[in-house]
Amino acid sequence: QDFRDLRALCLSQGLLFEDATFPAHISSIGPTLLPEEKLRKIQWKRPTELQKNPYLIRDGVSRFDIMQGAIGDCWMLAALGSLTLRKHFLENVLPKDQGFQDDYAGIFHFRFWQYGEWVDVVIDDRLPFLNGKYLSVHPRTSNEFWPSLLEKAYAKLQGSYQNLSGGYLSDALVDLTGGIQVQFSLKDPPPDLEEILKAADKSRCLMGCSTSGQSRNIELRNGIVQGHAYTITGTVKIPYKNGWKHIIRIWNPWGRGEWKGPWSDDSPQWDHVEPKYRETLLRNKDDGEFWMSCKNFQEHFSRLYICNNTP
Repeated sequence: QDFRDLRALCLSQGLLFEDATFPAHISSIGPTLLPEEKLRKIQWKRPTELQKNPYLIRDGVSRFDIMQGAIGDCWMLAALGSLTLRKHFLENVLPKDQGFQDDYAGIFHFRFWQYGEWVDVVIDDRLPFLNGKYLSVHPRTSNEFWPSLLEKAYAKLQGSYQNLSGGYLSDALVDLTGGIQVQFSLKDPPPDLEEILKAADKSRCLMGCSTSGQSRNIELRNGIVQGHAYTITGTVKIPYKNGWKHIIRIWNPWGRGEWKGPWSDDSPQWDHVEPKYRETLLRNKDDGEFWMSCKNFQEHFSRLYICNNTP
């Protein structure tokens, strides 16, 4: 499907695009994502029906725009959260020649890396709703729609929304970058893990991590979710007491739910950090993002994923 030709055709006819190859139909959701009675209740709505003034992107693209919906695609959203920090990769995936303001015709497109080339995926902007709530990822601000539309394009690439429910963070990192990914087991971590993290952050790699657990999405008392994927959004070494402390910043694609142990938002460790560092690093909000020590990171996460253009 050629995005420009299709959009020009819709504009000349005064019609909003309806994608016959990924229709507003149960087949695009998948037969077993939801019980049958819920599948029958799904409604499809365009952003222009939901908001008077929708935007594709409002005030730039941020991981905090993303809040996971009912679909278990934390593996893809964790990769997407990392992508928002690396603008040179993001521009490949999210073309700028589209929006709700100019030449709007209900059609959008996104790019993903598949089998050695960039594939352009065209969609219409009808999004699935169940009982008035987003089935898909929902934007934190009600009128910004890039996360929901990008997720729909990825669902189309995979065949259905159901096929996004459960997957590998490593695959999503490659699909969003065309890069090389490496993995480390944190049960038997390399001795220079801190250096690896620091080097990866400095060379602007995409990074993610995951927790083990047979049962997915069980939140432990310490705030960490079992069988879940997260984004690593930063790593720093800061002066602490009489020495240095290596801490890692991690983001939960749910957009809420944080670690409650040492170095978490309200933890006493921050009282021993110089104000200039504390003010720069600490965002005390329930936005799903938190800091933890490298030691705690190794204890509570099972795998680390790093991806970049080159090994």
